[in-house]
Amino acid sequence: MTESVQTLFERALATLPAPLRVPVAEYWAEYQSSFVAPADARHTAGLMASLPAVFAASQFAARTCLQHPALLAELVDTGDLLHAYGPQELKARVLKLAAECRDEAMLKTALRVLRRREMLRIAWRDLAGWADLGEVLATLTALADGCLDGALGCLMQWAVQRDGTPRSLAGEPAHLVVLGMGKLGGGELNFSSDIDLIFAYSEEGGVQGGPRELSNHEFFIRLGRSLISALNDATADGFVFRVDMRLRPNGDSGPLALSFDAMEQYYQVHGREWERYAFIKARAVAGEVACGAGLLARLKPFVYRRYLDYSVVEAIRGLKLSIERELHRKGMEHNIKLGPGGIREIEFIGQAFQLIRGGREPVLQVRPIQQVLAALQAGGYLTPQAVADLQAA
Repeated sequence: MTESVQTLFERALATLPAPLRVPVAEYWAEYQSSFVAPADARHTAGLMASLPAVFAASQFAARTCLQHPALLAELVDTGDLLHAYGPQELKARVLKLAAECRDEAMLKTALRVLRRREMLRIAWRDLAGWADLGEVLATLTALADGCLDGALGCLMQWAVQRDGTPRSLAGEPAHLVVLGMGKLGGGELNFSSDIDLIFAYSEEGGVQGGPRELSNHEFFIRLGRSLISALNDATADGFVFRVDMRLRPNGDSGPLALSFDAMEQYYQVHGREWERYAFIKARAVAGEVACGAGLLARLKPFVYRRYLDYSVVEAIRGLKLSIERELHRKGMEHNIKLGPGGIREIEFIGQAFQLIRGGREPVLQVRPIQQVLAALQAGGYLTPQAVADLQAA
C-alpha cells in the first residue's frame, strides 16, 4: 500500500534535530494544502524524504514553494531536479528564453522567473545531497553567464534598431565585452554572490545608420546601463543578480565602459597591485567573448610579471590588514568570507603564489582556487596536508 505524503513527511521530519522540526512543520502546514505531487508517484517518496532537510536549511526554498506551489512538481516532472545539467545546457536554455522576448519589460520578467526556478533547483539538489560542490558552483556560474549573454544579446539588438550600429573609425563593427571578475570569473559563484563586472568595447568610433550622432563610448555606456538594469533592478518578481561595477578603472568615479586601448593604457600607467589581484580571475563572460579573450591577453603582462615578483607579498599583506581593520570597525571579525580562516584568506594564499610566480609558470595562470591549490601542491609549494586542509575549509 502506498504511504501517504503526510506519512512520508513525518518520517523524514523525525530525522532532523529537534530544534529544527517546529519551523519545518510550520512551513509544511502552510504548504500541505497547495502541495502538488509529482505526476510519477515513484518520485514522491524521494522528494518527501528530502523536503524537511531542504526547508530546514533554506528559507528561500521554503518560501518559494509556498508562493509557487506547482514549481517543485514541475521540476520533478521535467526531470530537471533529478539530474545534473550538461556543461552548456543551462546557458542554452537562458539564451533560447531571452531570444523570445520582445522588449525590456518582457526580458526582465522572463529572467526573474527563470532565476527563481533554477535557484530552487540548484538549492534543492545541493541541500538534498544530490549535487556536489563542483556542480553547485558550476551551475550557478552558468546561470549568471547565460543571463548576462542572453540579456546582452537582446539589448544590443534593440539598441542597434533604435540608435544604429557602432563602428570603428575604419568602418568595422564594434563590440561590447563583459568581463566577469571575482567568483563569477573563477566559475565559483555561490548563492549569495554579487556579480562583479567590467565593460569594455573593442574600438572607438561612432554609430552609423541611427537618427542622431552618437559615439561608441556613449552607445556602449547606455548599453551597459541597460544590462545592469535588466539584472539588478528589483521588480515584483525580484532581481536576477546584484551587479557590482566597482572593480572597473577608477571605480565608481570612472566611466562605465572603456575601449580596449583605453583599458590597456590605464593598467599600464595607473594599475595598482589590488587590480592585478582582481584580474587573476577575470574572464570574458558575455558579448564578443573571443574579443574579450584578446583583451585579457593584452592585459596579461600587467597581471603576471616575467620575473619573480616578491613585492606582491607586501601588497597583499596591506590589503589583508585593511580588510581586518574594516571588519573590526563593523564588528564582523568572524565573517565567514572575510574573517580569519575565511574564504578570502584561502584565496590570498593561492593568489599570492600566482602573482609571484605566475609570469614564469603558466600552470599557475588558472582561475578557480581549487585548481590553483592543486597546482601549488604539484609544484611542491604547498604540502599535500596543507592543500587538503585548505580544500576542506
